[in-house]
Amino acid sequence: MKALSDIPERMHAVVCYGPHDYRYEIVPVPEITENELLVKIKACGICAGDIKSYDGAAMFWGGGVLPPWNDAPVRPGHEFIGEVVAIGDNARSRWNLDIGDTAIAEQIVPCGECEFCLSGEYWMCERQNIYGHQKEVADGGMAEYMRYGARSIVHKVPDSIPPQHAAMIEPLSCSVHTVSRADIGFNDVVVVAGMGPIGLCKLQLAKMKHPKMLIAIDMKQKRLDLAKKLGADVVINAEEVDAVSEVKRLTDGYGCDVYIHNSGHPSGVINGLQMIRKLGTFVEFSVFGAETSVDWSIIGDRKELTIKGSHISGKDGYPVAISALEKGTVKVDEIVTHEFPLSEFEKAFALAKQGDDSIKVVLVP
Repeated sequence: MKALSDIPERMHAVVCYGPHDYRYEIVPVPEITENELLVKIKACGICAGDIKSYDGAAMFWGGGVLPPWNDAPVRPGHEFIGEVVAIGDNARSRWNLDIGDTAIAEQIVPCGECEFCLSGEYWMCERQNIYGHQKEVADGGMAEYMRYGARSIVHKVPDSIPPQHAAMIEPLSCSVHTVSRADIGFNDVVVVAGMGPIGLCKLQLAKMKHPKMLIAIDMKQKRLDLAKKLGADVVINAEEVDAVSEVKRLTDGYGCDVYIHNSGHPSGVINGLQMIRKLGTFVEFSVFGAETSVDWSIIGDRKELTIKGSHISGKDGYPVAISALEKGTVKVDEIVTHEFPLSEFEKAFALAKQGDDSIKVVLVP
């Protein structure tokens, strides 16, 4: 095993104990085996899912049809990037990494044993251990140091990508998978609803598919202005106009061919089902804070829609995302708007939740 000599025994970290109970604490630095590596965290983004977890959403704490996902106490954070400071001999040869390299682990730690893992669809692993939510195998990146476990899928990241931009690899990888699921054609009118960090990434990737028209929808003008700059043909402020009527007006009354929903707000589902044309494709990615009820007749009897879910980053999301940031084909410099020290995580969470001045908020230990 190789390791730097100045790794401390204890570190600062954010620890999640329950809804509205996240604490800045001193905890032991993780120990690693010959099959694992330890990174010093350079940056960790705050995801909309982190905010909803903090607020107690059923997605994370159970309720309705969903079982609990968080295994508290756990260190949150799945949008991390780190520098290798200790690495086991087996891990070094497996991942072709060494001390000083910048590395990222995919957000899921697959079990390697279920039918999804064995068929190569590991992102749908039955056990669903996601960094930042399950403490036994997947303590997250809101800490000074982090362990990448033996079952992790790890990628080397070029040093040319600034840490604050590299923290966008995870949301960008999810965007890659979602846009692939959308199967966009040249003659399609595409709506991307929700211009948060991940929506702005999906917008840029959808633009690469060269659709006939690309429409961005949000309720915050600052985000729509950036969406226009990043390639949207049309932007719609849903707080100022009826988005459904506007999309239909732009499409001779038919509606859009593809609707990609990111906001996690129930109204985005209902509006999407109304503005999508018959035989259209609806792709749902969001983490919801509340249940959504709709009349399913519109999906089958009225429109014969194709409904697709999109879960995390798929098989190719991370390599494509890393390449896109390295080449500059996806821009994130204006998406990452704020940085906070880890000790000010509460202020950072509050700013990210409000979202008027911020888009992506990053914690830097």
